[in-house]
Amino acid sequence: MQIEKYTFGVGDRFARQAKPQLQACIAAAGEGVEVIPTWNKSHREHLTVGTRPRTVRQAADSAVKDLDWNKPYYVDADHINLDTVDEYLETSDFFTLDVAYAIGRPPDTGAIDSLVAAHPELVGSISIDGIDEPFETTREDVERSAGQFLFAVQEAGRIYRHIEAAKGSGNFITEVSMDETDKPQSPADLLVILVALAGEGVPVQTIAPKFTGRFNKGVDYVGDPSQFSKEFSDDIAVLRHAVATYGLPGTLKLSVHSGSDKFSIYDAIRAGIRRFDAGVHVKTAGTNWLEELIGLAEAGGSGLQLAKDVYSQAYAARDALCAPYAAVIDIDSERLPSPSEVNGWGSSQYTAALRHDQSCPDFNPHFRQLLHVGYKIAAKMGERYLGMLNACEESISRNVTENLLSRHIRPLFLTPWT
Repeated sequence: MQIEKYTFGVGDRFARQAKPQLQACIAAAGEGVEVIPTWNKSHREHLTVGTRPRTVRQAADSAVKDLDWNKPYYVDADHINLDTVDEYLETSDFFTLDVAYAIGRPPDTGAIDSLVAAHPELVGSISIDGIDEPFETTREDVERSAGQFLFAVQEAGRIYRHIEAAKGSGNFITEVSMDETDKPQSPADLLVILVALAGEGVPVQTIAPKFTGRFNKGVDYVGDPSQFSKEFSDDIAVLRHAVATYGLPGTLKLSVHSGSDKFSIYDAIRAGIRRFDAGVHVKTAGTNWLEELIGLAEAGGSGLQLAKDVYSQAYAARDALCAPYAAVIDIDSERLPSPSEVNGWGSSQYTAALRHDQSCPDFNPHFRQLLHVGYKIAAKMGERYLGMLNACEESISRNVTENLLSRHIRPLFLTPWT
């Protein structure tokens, strides 16, 4: 199984929007670019919403059948580890091996020395096509990178072999995720990581490093876009070098996690993949759930009232809701509207505050981020929320498709070269 050039992770908290998400990919194909949908849902999301991995598979399969999609598609066991993977073995064909928790832990005795001894080419001047200046590394530099990341790579190997034993070699896509950590990985670090993955026999086809800057949930990138641009481009060059030198799969490409809504770096991503004719995997998460809220609010009446109630309850529970996401949100409580204020809003005021249109003076990123992590509130509403999704299906579906196509796929893959 070989991953396609452009893949897009489409999160779907409540497994109700697979068809409008797929409609965006169909529209993109009509405009000249093949974007392969990858339905992803993390173990934490399943626990929060009360769904099972088969729910995602059923929603994806149903959408593909109903819309006559004849291209590939995937169901991603998102951010799994050895403790959680077994439940996903039957229904997933894409596995995101989350080993960020293992970064910094000491590897097996002698593993660092063995890596350095096996790869003396990592010490000294390393010229990589596409990077202006060679890497100048010492043995201590390589040992430092290996000490930081080698155990995580070994953990990825353990998870991969567990999946392989159940599903067979070549029957699934392997992604390695190292992005949920505080310190970015430099291109030189990434090279050591890839060398170690090759040594572990992990046929990684997409890798998610930690880039410089903050990738907060559902809002724009926070950082220097020019620095990201260089880092992203250099990382692509490192991947190409690793494929040619160490026998990793030729389909290997970068993955940008929490990539949805990072509008200020879409130019850099587009320029990097076009410069190298490279692929990319962009993973979105709660942006789809926010489009459900926008669709409810647009529908007015009971839909708007439900959207207001979600905010009111999220506001009251904001400390508990935000705690698990503290590293990937920045909410100024002073800039959150009070529930009483929101209760007085009409449809246009609610959607203007929530929709990610930075040109709109009423857009409120703090309001958006709180609702992004507030899907637990909707989950607790149960049938009241799910029933309203059905009642407001037209406005929700329209917003889901338009958001994915116009704000994400077109800017990344269809904007003319400049």
